[in-house]
Amino acid sequence: MKRLFLPDRVQLVHDASGVEAIHARFSAHAYDLHRHDDWLVGVTDQGVQDFLCRGARRRSTPGCVILIEPQEAHDGQAGAAGGFVYRMLYLPRPWLAAGLADAPGGEPGFIASLCDDPPLGQAIRAACRVLSRSGERLARDAALDGVLDRLRPHLGRKPRRLPPGRDDRVARRARERLHDDLAGDPGADALARAAGAADRFQLARAFRAAYGTSPHAYLVQIRLLRARHLLSCGLAPADVAAACGFADQSHLGRRFRRAYGVTPAAYRALCTDVPDRRRAIA
Repeated sequence: MKRLFLPDRVQLVHDASGVEAIHARFSAHAYDLHRHDDWLVGVTDQGVQDFLCRGARRRSTPGCVILIEPQEAHDGQAGAAGGFVYRMLYLPRPWLAAGLADAPGGEPGFIASLCDDPPLGQAIRAACRVLSRSGERLARDAALDGVLDRLRPHLGRKPRRLPPGRDDRVARRARERLHDDLAGDPGADALARAAGAADRFQLARAFRAAYGTSPHAYLVQIRLLRARHLLSCGLAPADVAAACGFADQSHLGRRFRRAYGVTPAAYRALCTDVPDRRRAIA
């Protein structure tokens, strides 16, 4: 994953899937009229975002969702004193087409360029946060699929239809794959192929039906169990983080404390009476 930090408090993240996420705050900056090759899906967090699209000026206030099609001309500027803060996802055409492959019906298009859809706005925020700080492919895929599911009605597509009934074999194979490569970073598509699922959406449904959670959440849980064991054996938190597939010691610390209420260093000291002489990272 590549990150590019630009002036005026703009953070741009480019994901391996081709999706880009921007989190920006502008006070005086204004975008000239321009176009993108991607589908733009954004949410205004603060202030008023004024933009021209489809021949009319729009005013996006906090919570409003902005939807702009590829090659649709638009600009952007503050619509009130104090500027505005927004998050935006740039979804490549092939990525969106693959996600809508189950729902034929001609070329998709947004019904409106500005709408009030709080669940979609929350999904956009969640995806931007995950893309900006997570090294876990499953987490990023799940967050982007959450956006895709919420986008379907705005594109004139019905909710995704999945085969009825459970598929315990698919779920079991995926679970075994996660246990076999605890420190790996599988994507949802790769895990679905390994499990024999038709696609990542079938895998997600089968896994939740069998185990009550998502593949990513399950992977985090078994990584934490392994981390507890290694820490109780006296391994240093930094070494445990690497062995269990966490991005770094800080990543392990955040997850471990949220799950167990103590830092990895404190748990290691409790189990072994060996203090971590380095500064513990929570």
